Amino acid sequence: MTNLRTLTTPATGLPDPRRQRLRAVAPDEAPPVAELLHPGATWLPAPPHSLPSLPGQPPMVGYLVLVPAERPGPEDADGAPGPGLGDALVSIDPEQRTASVADRPLDLTYLEFELLAHLVAHPHRVHTRDQLVTTVWGYGHVGDGRTVDVHVARLRRKMGAEHRKSIVTVRRVGYKYAPPSGV
Repeated sequence: MTNLRTLTTPATGLPDPRRQRLRAVAPDEAPPVAELLHPGATWLPAPPHSLPSLPGQPPMVGYLVLVPAERPGPEDADGAPGPGLGDALVSIDPEQRTASVADRPLDLTYLEFELLAHLVAHPHRVHTRDQLVTTVWGYGHVGDGRTVDVHVARLRRKMGAEHRKSIVTVRRVGYKYAPPSGV
């Protein structure tokens, strides 16, 4: 049982090349999932209890798809290794997993490093606590926004009193990294 439905644009009624096709398959048919995914993605069968079931219909098959976050590569345009992420104040080396503030190395835990690297990679962008939990801690993390608050407080403490204000609290929203303009 294979059912293809082409998604069309409302104005023209013609197939829209930007949209994908919906495809229902029989349980014994193996879909070409790997061909449809991002090259670095991982796919896993979804647990049966997480899928909806329809009375009188065969069980549905689903997949969890894990796509790596797009991060700037550590290479320059000429292919030579670059300095990593950062600016004049904070420098991040993702290959060595080291971070420094004003040329002073920081002793960070795994999650503190990931949090700082994510904030520095997106300067001036406000991240909600939920976005940070999803991006830094991962999809399966069970926790609340307070977890983010605690890690940001520890990160600020390790950055030092003179640089702690570069991680800005946006009240009732989340956090952003704002590098000082004079540095």
